[in-house]
Amino acid sequence: MSRGAAYPADVDTLEPVDTLVIGAGPAGTACAIRLAERGHAVTVVDRARFPRDKCCGDGLTSLALRSLEELGLRPDDVASWTPVSDVSVRTPGGRVLDLPLPDDGLYSAVARRHGHDAARVRRAHSVGATVDEGTAVEVVEVDDDGATVRCSDGRALRTRHLVAADGTWSPTRKLLGIAEPGYRGEFHALRQYLRVDGGAATRRQWVWFEPDLLPGYAWSFPLPDGGINLGIAVHRGDRLDGSALKELMAGLAERPAIAAVIGSVVEAEPVRAWPIPARLPRSALAHGPVLFVGDAARACDPLTGEGIAQALVTGMLAAEEILTGGRPADIAGRYAAAAHDHLDADDRMANWCAGILSSRRRAEVALRTAGATPWTRRHVARWMFEDEPRGIAITPGRWHRRMFRRHGAYRN
Repeated sequence: MSRGAAYPADVDTLEPVDTLVIGAGPAGTACAIRLAERGHAVTVVDRARFPRDKCCGDGLTSLALRSLEELGLRPDDVASWTPVSDVSVRTPGGRVLDLPLPDDGLYSAVARRHGHDAARVRRAHSVGATVDEGTAVEVVEVDDDGATVRCSDGRALRTRHLVAADGTWSPTRKLLGIAEPGYRGEFHALRQYLRVDGGAATRRQWVWFEPDLLPGYAWSFPLPDGGINLGIAVHRGDRLDGSALKELMAGLAERPAIAAVIGSVVEAEPVRAWPIPARLPRSALAHGPVLFVGDAARACDPLTGEGIAQALVTGMLAAEEILTGGRPADIAGRYAAAAHDHLDADDRMANWCAGILSSRRRAEVALRTAGATPWTRRHVARWMFEDEPRGIAITPGRWHRRMFRRHGAYRN
């Protein structure tokens, strides 16, 4: 049952909505765009007003880029859009591996969420979705035929399909009484926007597997006009909680290996932190007519903490099942099965790789092996950026003829 203010007693005051999406981040807008493009009436509500900043590493993998292209988002829609063609990885022992990405399309890019999210909201508007910004959800009640939702603007909405795309600490889960008390995600992540003078960080992506961060890592992603997104992602645990993380981030740009890459810092914005949820196989993906997508489904990658691609995928899967039709319970069951089918094997492979990276010795051997030949460097880079599903090695059903030579997104 729901928690919060009481509903109006008169059911005639309920405003009918075919599909209601809570949250206008990657998952919510992906769902809304896919539905609206097919002529389905969809309303999105979000407590924020766009553009707004969002804590994120801002990296877009091949999977994310292909999904965005499919949804009709263009690179020139986002002012900070920065294509990436080269990646450098530093092993725990200090060896630098240069991993080139293919040149037949885009396999990696960086875009600040401030403009990226706003561009997807505009795209949703343009295809016919209604997006109500500055509108929070206060009450949710579900039954066999749908859900009733009361919003902060006083409206009470009745919907057959409710999609919760409202983040790690999903208010929808809380209102339904199914949140996990104390859950804070599987990763800590911190990032800082810097403007630097010169330095290799403005020309390529860098990843440092620092011994004290394993199985996590530090990153530097390029942005326009000498800007970079500098950050760390580490697995949650007592060793790297609280003040220890703040100290790590405060000294990150001064570490010799990192300072040599980013050059001198001209301007620095405040450090921001956020949790990363990465436990989709163990999460409830539906509750009655409610479908949880993106971070609300805890769908991030357990190896890298990447979440934009997974959010787009789960949002689009939810839309497809809604379009297929049927009773809300049937749609919920099909969506959960589809999400598990798409992502569970990738999750298992990512967790296995994270186990290797948890040991400095194993991480060194694995990364040096990845950089052993031009073939391994090229294909490890593609695998890192989700050009193919993370768990494709253990899912032969997803093998295909162009597995090692598929072109990237935005090829034309």
